[in-house]
Amino acid sequence: MKIFTGSDHRGFQLKKEASDFITGLGHEVVDVGTYTADTPCDYPEISYKVGTSVVKNPGSRGLLLCMSGIGHSIAANKVPGVYAALVYDKQAAELSRKHNDSNVLVLGSLFTDTREMQEIIRIWLTTPFEGGRHLRRKEQIQKIEREFSK
Repeated sequence: MKIFTGSDHRGFQLKKEASDFITGLGHEVVDVGTYTADTPCDYPEISYKVGTSVVKNPGSRGLLLCMSGIGHSIAANKVPGVYAALVYDKQAAELSRKHNDSNVLVLGSLFTDTREMQEIIRIWLTTPFEGGRHLRRKEQIQKIEREFSK
């Protein structure tokens, strides 16, 4: 699977560790920035790059990292077709896939250490969407999205 990754300067180190882990699982990682922890940058630009890349590449997913994850999740979810989930633990990672079919995972470096990040990513990449009643709800979300994307 192709995974588009992005971070601001505060998520840069964790992004490097996550990218290595994801590559080790056999997935292709495409890093859309930032490329240094030394220069502050604006996270919405990175959120947009990851989000649009995921939407334009069906079957791909995205990973965004910053200090809290909050800003990235807000910005990424403005891209129609992006279902970004801010996740702080393994159970939320599983539910974001099973119930919400999230296609972008958002992590906060302030709240996620390397070991936990690896488990969250592993679960998120391997958990399928359940469909059923959750599909009906996803379709309702998509209806809202279409209404406001006009």
